[in-house]
Amino acid sequence: MTNFGLAELAAAGRTVAAAMLPTPQICWPLLSEAVGAEVWVKHENHTPIGAFKVRGGLVHLDRLAREPVPPAGVVSATRGNHGQSLAFAARTTGLQAVVVVPEGNNPEKNAAMRALGAEVVVSGSDFQESRGVAAELAGSRGLRMVPPFHPDLVLGVATYALELLTAVADLDSVYVPVGMGSGIAGLIAVRDLLGLRTEIVGVVAAGADAYARSLAAGRIVSTERALTFVDGVACREPDPAACAVIAKGAARVVTVPDAETAEAMRLMLRATHNLPEPAGAIALAALSAERDQQRGRRVAVVLTGGNADAGTLATVLAGGTPAA
Repeated sequence: MTNFGLAELAAAGRTVAAAMLPTPQICWPLLSEAVGAEVWVKHENHTPIGAFKVRGGLVHLDRLAREPVPPAGVVSATRGNHGQSLAFAARTTGLQAVVVVPEGNNPEKNAAMRALGAEVVVSGSDFQESRGVAAELAGSRGLRMVPPFHPDLVLGVATYALELLTAVADLDSVYVPVGMGSGIAGLIAVRDLLGLRTEIVGVVAAGADAYARSLAAGRIVSTERALTFVDGVACREPDPAACAVIAKGAARVVTVPDAETAEAMRLMLRATHNLPEPAGAIALAALSAERDQQRGRRVAVVLTGGNADAGTLATVLAGGTPAA
């Protein structure tokens, strides 16, 4: 699933670079002071859609558009950032993008996807139900189904890993959220391609811990619900291929209570003046929880996105934790 080499990674980098600038990695003194380590932040909130997933969408749709008979369009399920990625990439390739979101989804992400030109279909009680609706639309409308975990998506988001791991030498650890797994898989692949010893630590919400349970059990373990306000990691059915990559290449997967993610959002805002979405702060929450074992080391957290809606932000800034 992540079987690509440096040549393929370089080609993906050119595709991404045609649409956006590299994102910065910054060592923030206040974060370092708070954690007791040298803390770097990979700012994927600085992409054109405010999230890392744009990279995967660009690479995947570029390949689809170059097929001998390109599809008329693509369809996928999303909580927001994956859909924005496809919508943004569709504009550069001339393909149609249809995204299915669950009921009650972040209204600002829905609006952003529509503004990018996507057709947004609201159906399903959660992400997994929306995936079923997307599969039905693929068949009925002749669209190409884009899964949340795919080799092209991993290759695309791996370009941020290459930027980080080549810009910051000798990182001891990188903390990264795990939604469906493309981000952590890309980091593991690039770490291995570069021959580095950096440990990769996945992070999930305590109320949406299907990946952590699956890795602990050595088999896929699904949960009935994903109870977390951290919508970017609200997964209850792990992808088997992603689990295999994580099991082989990650040091561990850490679970974080929602209250700690909310506190990490506040810390990220105070220390960096960057707005993190909940999934963008959960890696910092995990690092904060493991500060004792990371003290004095050089570590990084991936701020995967900055698309926090106004209601969530208001609750967090008032010192609260949004309801799941």
